Amino acid sequence: MCGIVGIWGALPDKAQVLADSCRRIQHRGPDSHGLWEDLNAGITLAHVRLAILDLSEAGHQPMVSACGRYVLVLNGEVYNHLEMRAQLEQAGHAPQWRGHSDTETVLAGFSAWGVEKTLQETVGMFAIALWDRERRSLTLARDRMGEKPLYYGFTGGNFVFASELKALMPIPGFGRELNRGAIASLMRHNYIPSPQSIYEGIYKLTPGSWLEVSEADVQGARVPQHVAYWSAMQMADAGLQTRSHFASDAHAADELEAVLSRAVGGQMLSDVSLGAFLSGGIDSSTIVALMQAQSSQPVRTFAIGFHEKKYNEAEHAKAVAKHLGTDHTELYVTADDALAVVPTLADMYDEPFADSSQIPTSLVTRMARQHVTVALSGDGGDELFGGYSRYFRVRDWWAKCERYPRPVRHLMGAMLSASTSLPGRGAWRGKVGKLGELLRTDRHGDFYRQFVSYWADPARVVKGGVEPPSLFEQRLEGSVFDAMMKLDTVTYLPDDILVKVDRAAMAVSLETRVPILDHRVYEFAWRLPFEYKVRGNTGKWLLRQVLYRHVPQALVDRPKRGFAVPLAAWLRGPLRDWAESLLQPERLRQEGWFEPEPILQKWREHVSGHRDWSSRLWGVLMMQAWLDRYHAGMVGQKDTRR
Repeated sequence: MCGIVGIWGALPDKAQVLADSCRRIQHRGPDSHGLWEDLNAGITLAHVRLAILDLSEAGHQPMVSACGRYVLVLNGEVYNHLEMRAQLEQAGHAPQWRGHSDTETVLAGFSAWGVEKTLQETVGMFAIALWDRERRSLTLARDRMGEKPLYYGFTGGNFVFASELKALMPIPGFGRELNRGAIASLMRHNYIPSPQSIYEGIYKLTPGSWLEVSEADVQGARVPQHVAYWSAMQMADAGLQTRSHFASDAHAADELEAVLSRAVGGQMLSDVSLGAFLSGGIDSSTIVALMQAQSSQPVRTFAIGFHEKKYNEAEHAKAVAKHLGTDHTELYVTADDALAVVPTLADMYDEPFADSSQIPTSLVTRMARQHVTVALSGDGGDELFGGYSRYFRVRDWWAKCERYPRPVRHLMGAMLSASTSLPGRGAWRGKVGKLGELLRTDRHGDFYRQFVSYWADPARVVKGGVEPPSLFEQRLEGSVFDAMMKLDTVTYLPDDILVKVDRAAMAVSLETRVPILDHRVYEFAWRLPFEYKVRGNTGKWLLRQVLYRHVPQALVDRPKRGFAVPLAAWLRGPLRDWAESLLQPERLRQEGWFEPEPILQKWREHVSGHRDWSSRLWGVLMMQAWLDRYHAGMVGQKDTRR
């Protein structure tokens, strides 16, 4: 695992600037750093390395191809690179190998096969920048599911890219204008969806895509269009049209276990210590069980617990670990331990990010790093196999709403929404208001977006904040259940779940891997008939059958809690002073990003105990905390406060 950054343009002293950039993302690669320049072309590439495969100098980056034409920086891991080497050797395209790093393999692939075929051959997680010295072009690429981050764009006439936004801060002129549309999206989702970033003119590369930047693009400050080499949406739709057939339920479980075991085995490849997160839930327990089945030694597993029983899953993780025979480590954290993380979040997440499970995620990654350098996680099971409880609630609500003709539905929705402004108090307002919003939607995506929105109308909260077009607005194939899983896979998963884990883990130089998001597992899951994902009101049905082969059903069958913290109580208690300092009415008015009154009204209702607005307020608070860091980091440059 590593960090990459580069500048192409007329900026002088790029090497000095990128040396500062590397210092800012040294947590992503504390083992070494490297720099490569083409002074004639005006491009400089830099890399910080966390050595996982081939710990020798043969794995050092930036890496020049054996033919001398290409220069590569890569963040991530390509799990099937040995198979790719074998293909290259059989075809007579292999160079004289200098080491056994996946970076060298991928570079040889680009030399022999070109960009698109090489990307299609890879199984892994990565963000790549490839300089072609012959064509004078720069190619950026990102893995299929979006596990590894990659930002890009223009600043001061220079084309720039980086693994994290903080690496771009040393570049003169960077970040002078914030993106109001991105802030509006943050209020709706509590994360900033791709391709937006918090900065105007800087974008996230879409998962499963690549783009090529030419000299003409740089000279004209044009951002080229990205090209998809793999599409989660298209693969899901193709799976809906080509359902698999199984002789029996047991046969289906055999097939799923085989494809998952292959993914797990590939991701256990490492030249350094390796373990796994274990919550005791279906997904992480399945991954650990399949790891242990392929390991001759006890797998290292990690869990954190809370003394508040409502939020504690450590006892379940311990029971699963004992049954599987893993080398298990658990840490019970206090409220003070968790609250101590809060001041670090704005810097850790680099742009405003407001999934409060970022707090326990930070704690468990910090603990795991004390013992291992690589950790596997169970993320992705809910999106692929229909596990979220909200899927069932939305399915039921959609069925009820569809009973009414569209004009009647819209009228009822308007009346219910209006009723929430009547005098009085009570939690009923939120539920009635939400139902009113849902009744006025007509398509699966719009319906689901309203259901998962935090601020349902961000334009009322963010001054001048107009949301850009959203993936939720497109027409989607399949049932409402299918639509939700597809939308989460291309929005919530890469822009929330994977961001949360990547930044928390890399902050402590821990590499995380997600076997369920192997694209072969994803494609298999979408070919499954629906009844193998959901039976009755039970999600992840087939995944459970695989797990029950390794762990007794009684140990893992229980309501899903999620990785939650008692945020509502904290905001009324130990975090109240911190929150009130960020929500001072005068500050909100002077900064000019938010309309103060809707926010302050929810704050008053929350601290009074009449409502739980913690998730909505957390988005505003994370934006405000990030602004403090932003202004502190932009000393000497133009102040963007309005």
